[in-house]
Amino acid sequence: MLIAGCELPEDLLYWVEDQTWARLLDDGSVLQGITALGLKASGEIYMCRPKAAGARLEQGRSMGVVELAKSIVSVRSPLSGEVLASNAALEEDPGLVHRDPYGAGWLLRLRPTDLAGERAALRPGAEAREAMERYAWLNQLL
Repeated sequence: MLIAGCELPEDLLYWVEDQTWARLLDDGSVLQGITALGLKASGEIYMCRPKAAGARLEQGRSMGVVELAKSIVSVRSPLSGEVLASNAALEEDPGLVHRDPYGAGWLLRLRPTDLAGERAALRPGAEAREAMERYAWLNQLL
């Protein structure tokens, strides 16, 4: 789906209020990152530092920080779990987050601890459309 010129793949789960996404992987782990819409609203990222492997995350709490032109912002995790890996490529090239937010620009991979319980707070694919359009309207992205 395309909203405000931003691609939002329908195979992802979205934490709309914080503009993060989760992709369920075949091995039971989850990739997480920032949506293209969230990136458009925030502007250029100059530094991206996701939590390191071994860290424990809680849904709605920090999964890392990004440095924008005028601020440093905590990126909130769509799911709770243990970080299995963070995207080391972002240290050298934080622009990956903008160029390929759902591919090479992922932030971290985690083993979820309560996927069944927390999944209800996330919106899958097309079900996220209305909320994403509202977010874009509120942030004057349309």
